[in-house]
Amino acid sequence: MAEQGIERREVLRAMALGAAASGFPGFQRWTFAHDHAQTGTRAPAAPYQPQFFSAEEYATVERLAELIVPSDETPGAREAGVSEFIDFMAASDPKIQFRFRYGLAWLDAHALRLFGSSFRALAAGQQNEILERLAYRQKHRVGEHEGRAFFRLVRDYTVMGFYSSRVGLQALEYPGLRLYADSPECTHPEHIGPPAPGSKA
Repeated sequence: MAEQGIERREVLRAMALGAAASGFPGFQRWTFAHDHAQTGTRAPAAPYQPQFFSAEEYATVERLAELIVPSDETPGAREAGVSEFIDFMAASDPKIQFRFRYGLAWLDAHALRLFGSSFRALAAGQQNEILERLAYRQKHRVGEHEGRAFFRLVRDYTVMGFYSSRVGLQALEYPGLRLYADSPECTHPEHIGPPAPGSKA
């Protein structure tokens, strides 16, 4: 899936959305959110709790994002925390909620018909086979138009999440990262750990 292209205007839109979303304090791995340098000891992060998806749906979204932007020679969707971004965007936009929920149900039903198991339980090769049929025009099959629409939706939001994260911006060699790295440290109480032993409070 990694060879799927992205237009410049998609990247710019993603960056704008990412800037708006970065203030959400629930993010743990989406690497644009509150990723300022810290001088103290950072408090251990609790596991991310999905705001919209069920635990099972969220795990499937996470796997889909990994397949679309895999971790090969460079960090991918998992390292960027793209699934957190997608969950936040779905929770914030009622217009896409049904599309995501219906698409995930369609994907599991389709995987069950083809291979006798839910999408997440399939082997990686089977997962890729399903997605390639949905992603590439020359591999399209009759009766899968709903799946193709869902794949486009997941791909678009995966791209947004990845290219508006620090990992994605580094991949683009985005010059603004130099300014971002020099910005003041995050002052949100939930992201500041206790003082180091022996240090002044």
